[in-house]
Amino acid sequence: MNRNSIEKIYSNDYADFLINYYGDPAILERYKDDQITIINYFLAAIYLPTSEMSSNIVSVLGYSAIPSLFGLCSMSSIEASGISQIRNIPNFSLTGKGVLIGIVDTGIDYTNPIFQYADKTTRIVSIWDQEIISDEVPEGMYYGTEYTRDQINEALKNENPFLVVPSHDEIGHGTMVAGIAAGNNVPESGFTGVAPDAELVIVKLKPAKTYLKNFFQIPKDAHAYQENDFINGIQYILNYAAKVNKPIVICNAVDTSQYAHDGRGTTSMWLSFIASSPGIAVLNCVGNEGNNKRHYFGVINEAVGKDTIELNVGPNENGFAMELWGASPNVYSLDITSPSGEYVPRIYTRLNETREITFIFEQTIIYLDSQAIESQSGDQLIFMRFIKPTPGLWKFNIYGKGLFPMNYNVWLPMNNWITADTFFLRSDPNITLLSLSCARNPITVTAYNVDDESHYLNAGRGYTRIDVIKPDISAPGVNILSPTLNNTFVPVTGSSAAVAHTAGIAAMMFEWGIVKGNYPKMSTQDMKIFMIRGARRKPDIKYPNREWGYGVVDIYNVFKMLRRGV
Repeated sequence: MNRNSIEKIYSNDYADFLINYYGDPAILERYKDDQITIINYFLAAIYLPTSEMSSNIVSVLGYSAIPSLFGLCSMSSIEASGISQIRNIPNFSLTGKGVLIGIVDTGIDYTNPIFQYADKTTRIVSIWDQEIISDEVPEGMYYGTEYTRDQINEALKNENPFLVVPSHDEIGHGTMVAGIAAGNNVPESGFTGVAPDAELVIVKLKPAKTYLKNFFQIPKDAHAYQENDFINGIQYILNYAAKVNKPIVICNAVDTSQYAHDGRGTTSMWLSFIASSPGIAVLNCVGNEGNNKRHYFGVINEAVGKDTIELNVGPNENGFAMELWGASPNVYSLDITSPSGEYVPRIYTRLNETREITFIFEQTIIYLDSQAIESQSGDQLIFMRFIKPTPGLWKFNIYGKGLFPMNYNVWLPMNNWITADTFFLRSDPNITLLSLSCARNPITVTAYNVDDESHYLNAGRGYTRIDVIKPDISAPGVNILSPTLNNTFVPVTGSSAAVAHTAGIAAMMFEWGIVKGNYPKMSTQDMKIFMIRGARRKPDIKYPNREWGYGVVDIYNVFKMLRRGV
């Protein structure tokens, strides 16, 4: 790939788009060499001038062509998950040895001793820093810089290691996830990683381009990462694991509230595909949207033919996006009433169109895109982007035509992409899983509090929009001791901690199954069934359910049941 191509990958003057590839040579003929990169057999990215990112781009290319933006899933557990019992069984101690854990996140503090062997050499086998431009690009990729284990070890010997390997985790989220999953034991601090002998493959995501954050109305200072960079990161981890012929656990602690929340999006379907392969475990976190009032579930009143959404917009909201997903084969339309009472008559949505809605008494502009049949889900999408929204109560009457019962779902952005003062007055805490966690085959992990055996209130809740049972399993995620960027430890809470904990357990299971030869063809699907069968369940709760999935992960119970022949 030439220098012009690399500049387009980083430059805000060029927009990124995801397209289906499937090895079609016509795709390559359609674009110049410096306009396209092949990610894998299924997907490619193209780079076109941002001038082509017009207000009607969704109608022109389709919603799935625009990379979604991913955010971070979060900013005593060892005993609770049965890990200590397993380690104490003679000749059965499992620590993740011989297994790789792959993390696509904010990077890692590779200088932290919890990621080193006793001889001070690193347990990180590779870092791909997408943000650093150099000629040391990973094989099969087109940008960023790869740092090998040898280079990291050389850096650790240097008085200033970052002169040798200048890859930093400025945020600390990736370091947290890696530490919980695979950090060394530090008894004097009361810390232990779940799989302290697993090795790590790290991808540091480059920040999202400004034009795309502007398109989705995400604040400039918010942490956001592009879907195409995330997919490239997963592919890099898969390539590395295949090269060294080791089982790989992929721990995903970034996700998005965009898309249909049904497991049928571009990345979700791809993750489901790779999760069916032996030696690959894919784990996703549910996110922390369960109690944030950013999801609305609507049912059209058959008697009057409509339903009313009431949305409170906070005083400091500069802009945001809102997505309405209707259930096929029904067709949905809407009218709008602003806080000042200005009324926008019923908008009948057509096949694929973009409308710009302005107001006489308010500065607000709404760009409304309608896709009657969105390409990945097959359902109707009404995608609205609010520019300078007037604070106060907005009302939307949603009309339906088709078959009753007739329902739909609406989602607002996740995390700090929107202020806490913007929310639905009649919100629904269910179906608040983030999008990747709705993927069917990967293991979806939610969080609970070990101290009182309670479900973590903010964790996203199931099921998916099309009623696939998710989450699959619950793991410790409240006040979990985690490494910081200054080599200390602090308690953290959220589904990122829970999925990291479960990723360590997954590495232990791969060690038993693949490395030690007890179940050499273990895939994500197999591992999921083992975890579900061994899960601890309360007698007064019906499982599976929207909060806990099938119960609390317990690896000791998994192997106890296997020993009994269950």
